[in-house]
Amino acid sequence: MKQFKVGVVGATGMVGQRFVSLLENHPWFHLAAVAASPRSAGKTYKEAIGDRWAMPNPMPQQAAEMVVLDASDVQSVAEKVDFVFCAVDMKKDEIKALEEAYAKAECPVVSNNSAHRFTDDVPMIVPEINAHHIDVIPSQRTRLGTKKGFIAVKSNCSLQSYVPALHPLMQDFGVSKCLVCTYQAISGAGKTFETWPEMVDNCIPFIGGEEEKSEKEPLKLWGEVKDGKIVCATSPAITAQCLRIPVSDGHTAAVFVSFDKKPTKQEILDKWAAFSGPAQELQLPSAPKQFLHYFEEENRPQAKLDRNLENGMAVSIGRLREDTQYDYKFVCLSHNTLRGAAGGAVLLAELLAAKGYLE
Repeated sequence: MKQFKVGVVGATGMVGQRFVSLLENHPWFHLAAVAASPRSAGKTYKEAIGDRWAMPNPMPQQAAEMVVLDASDVQSVAEKVDFVFCAVDMKKDEIKALEEAYAKAECPVVSNNSAHRFTDDVPMIVPEINAHHIDVIPSQRTRLGTKKGFIAVKSNCSLQSYVPALHPLMQDFGVSKCLVCTYQAISGAGKTFETWPEMVDNCIPFIGGEEEKSEKEPLKLWGEVKDGKIVCATSPAITAQCLRIPVSDGHTAAVFVSFDKKPTKQEILDKWAAFSGPAQELQLPSAPKQFLHYFEEENRPQAKLDRNLENGMAVSIGRLREDTQYDYKFVCLSHNTLRGAAGGAVLLAELLAAKGYLE
């Protein structure tokens, strides 16, 4: 595989830091630029971060000495890289404009942000689930007037836990409705216990915008490309509640599901065990070998024990059992800043590279 020069736009935030960390020693991608707000521009990355480095591993030395660029100086960043990861903290309209500016500068954008998730010619991809949505990119390029530039996004971190568990069951059994309650880690808000002491011994039953994303975004993942746009699916019906809990990393989901044709418990377990997707078939560097892991123990999965399974890129499932109101219920877990954020975006970029979209 060709070596690609990569930029991280929004490199000083928590997800940006995770991108920088993941790019260290990546076999295909080489960190060539870090960019952030004007207040960080001109400083070394180490100076700009100061005491805010939140990753478990030390800051990569190569990144530490890089001079931070102004993210709004699109041309200066674009000319140094083959594509960028975007993880900025800005208003939605500003993010849309910035990402389109990079795309129009012929610099592809792989975004962690939500601004373009419902732009109908921007693919929102979980590589194991809807890799074929990259087929919409030529239409997006036509709209933008670009030859190389485009925007692709990853989905919200909260649904990365439970949607992969539902997906293998849909074709044969037909998921008709789903209720999900997510219990979300504080890193999803860009926080640690040091910076958010109010979360210690606490639970907050509201995360702005999260429930809407959890209910709507899966329908785009399960949609189809038609006439140069992604048309969202109309089912299953999903209702969600999202709570912030005092866990550093790892989003847990309690899932209740009904089917058009109710499977046996063993049929569900067999589907989960056998499931793989293009990420595994293409042997992408960040792909988990086994995407879905089922635990027989009644007290699993647990965030502290299981969030780092397969480098934080696998989904853990447990407690599958019949329910009195729905057909079945179970519990899922995924690492929200790895599979759910930067790691999922790196995996998406690997898919785009393997399919020739970053050339």
